[in-house]
Amino acid sequence: MKKILVVVAVSLFPILLVVGQQQTSDQSVVILIRCDDAGMSHAVNAGFERLAKSNLPFSASLMVPCPWFPEAVEILNTYPHVSVGLHLTLNSEWKGLRWGPVLGSEAVPSLVDSLGYFFPSRALLMANSPRLDEVERELRAQIQKALKAGVRPDYVDYHMGAAVGTPELRAIVEKLAAEFGLGISRYFGETGAEGLYRTLPAYKSDTLLAVVKRLASNARNLLVCHIADASAEMDALMDQNVTGLPDMGQHRRGELEALLSPTFRTLLAQNKIALLTYRDLVRLDGLQGMKRP
Repeated sequence: MKKILVVVAVSLFPILLVVGQQQTSDQSVVILIRCDDAGMSHAVNAGFERLAKSNLPFSASLMVPCPWFPEAVEILNTYPHVSVGLHLTLNSEWKGLRWGPVLGSEAVPSLVDSLGYFFPSRALLMANSPRLDEVERELRAQIQKALKAGVRPDYVDYHMGAAVGTPELRAIVEKLAAEFGLGISRYFGETGAEGLYRTLPAYKSDTLLAVVKRLASNARNLLVCHIADASAEMDALMDQNVTGLPDMGQHRRGELEALLSPTFRTLLAQNKIALLTYRDLVRLDGLQGMKRP
């Protein structure tokens, strides 16, 4: 199978990218960097803008129902090398920062709590017996709103896994992706790489280097990241899920700095690592090449 080879020249900043229909060598490692939650807050958007300015090829997953969605659209449309996806959203997990359906709570009452917000966890959502027709209408509305706002998405994925939490829900995501001609993250044979999520902020950069050095050369390695710039508001956020981490502002800042680290860029260049995006995968495989994981 042909792959797009991306060569990163560390001596230049921003990064010089050479893209062509070439075979990667047997030693080449292929990585997809997917950064989630664009639109969640201004600090998150600022982190996406910093990463985009570095010219690092990555895929940006955009949350349409979130309050800072308009700013995220403006930022991402400024950087055409970024592959944009839609982070289909059925949860709102932060204490003090909540969002609800694009359609409004009255249109999809089985998806919201008593205040009209999405539930903080998948378990609470499922305990409310979400109606499949409401899920489909809400997720379609999120895609349509993004298109109306000028977003040109390449793929969809799913915030906290809620939109694919059951086979019936997964079928809705697959139906909508086919309807709008979009790829689906993890449907191109990607192998999930060990992430940075639970690594202490001070060790994010070292962990990223260690993870990349261990990646298989015969796989499409998917590295999912959560980034944000420094802000007091980001530091104040608390995940209401029991699996959520404290100090998420510091964690997200640490992941951003790890991706921007000159040491990381040097590792990419010295090891001839190919960085692909979901736009690349759609072009390489076509939508007909997708398979349910």
